[in-house]
Amino acid sequence: MTGAAPLDGLTVLEISSFVAAPLGGMTLAQLGAEVIRIDPIGGAADHTRWPLAPSGTSLYWTGLNKAKKSVTLNFRDPEAQRIVADLVAASGPGGGIVLTNAAGRPWLGYDRLRAVRPDVIHLQIQGRHDGSAAVDYTVNAGIGFPLVTGPEEHQGPVNHVLPAWDIACGLYAAVGLLAADRRRQRTGEGSQITLALEDVALALAGNLGFLAEAQLGESRPRIGNHLFGGFARDFATADGERVMVATVSARHFADLAAATGLAGPFAELERLLGADFAADGDRYAHREVIAALLAPWFASRTVAEIGQLLDGSSVLWSRYRRFTDLAADGVLAGNPLFGEIDQPGVGTLFAPASPLAQEGRAGPAPAPPLGADTAAVLTGLLGLSAQEAAALADQGVVGGAGKAGGGHR
Repeated sequence: MTGAAPLDGLTVLEISSFVAAPLGGMTLAQLGAEVIRIDPIGGAADHTRWPLAPSGTSLYWTGLNKAKKSVTLNFRDPEAQRIVADLVAASGPGGGIVLTNAAGRPWLGYDRLRAVRPDVIHLQIQGRHDGSAAVDYTVNAGIGFPLVTGPEEHQGPVNHVLPAWDIACGLYAAVGLLAADRRRQRTGEGSQITLALEDVALALAGNLGFLAEAQLGESRPRIGNHLFGGFARDFATADGERVMVATVSARHFADLAAATGLAGPFAELERLLGADFAADGDRYAHREVIAALLAPWFASRTVAEIGQLLDGSSVLWSRYRRFTDLAADGVLAGNPLFGEIDQPGVGTLFAPASPLAQEGRAGPAPAPPLGADTAAVLTGLLGLSAQEAAALADQGVVGGAGKAGGGHR
């Protein structure tokens, strides 16, 4: 798409690590904001986190820092701390925006930065609302999801591999900064925002009804791969694979019954049970017997045959696939979300741009090598000379300026 990027002119300073804050920054960067990630010299704790490319470059770090600029500073040096404040003050009318999850650093706090820029927008991500530490895995354990996930007969917790609360927190952070910038445009006032990871999880658990259900005395059971409150589950196929089938409306179920030739047996089952499978609750209450009728139909057909019969109907279904399947069968190359980049330390690969398809959406851009933009930011935003920037590097105040590699093709 063509046209100006939606967030062109916005400058964000990000001092972060791990998932939530880097994702918030990248969300803004992929919409056109200038996002400058500032790391300690040598990198923050997430700079070498798995998975790794054969070179040892973190695919995790590069994945969450696409389209940003990278600056490295010696955070223990007062001069480096002053540089952060100077960058906040010097980043223009669309700047003065700070996103961080770093704790215990007074020089990075709202009050200190407000002294150099009264209209600063400062968003601090923290573990809990009281400021204590937490991560996605401990928040998830403390809320209850691992004890309602997994097979019905399983007794212990089942953790999942997706850091759902980190992801939601990062997206909330991006929305929060944009809302604060909109307010600043109207009033000229800055904002101090705190965003607790646990509060994000609690809010979403509340919004989805889990907490209301518990307050009314109901205990959510484990139901394996069934859908709570409706009918959906996985089935084995004749070629040794599995498919997920979901009917979240009466039409979906009617179409599934027609496609499988089971409309008659389902009607008789409804009569015998006194049920109405057009109702979500009845499909859920009788999920096991419905599944028992469907299982032989799926088990006698290959995935391709199932697709021929279900595609074109309203039935929602998918073959279970591995990440390697997506990488190998052309899904990435065929989706306009993805573009080929040359990622320093990794090589050529397909990477996603912003999933918001709109005017001005640019293709994906690689993550910079750590510290690659230090000199350019110091000379560009702060107006230092090349000699002054080099002297700061020699003194160990800032990291050495590497060469930014790669580009979007």
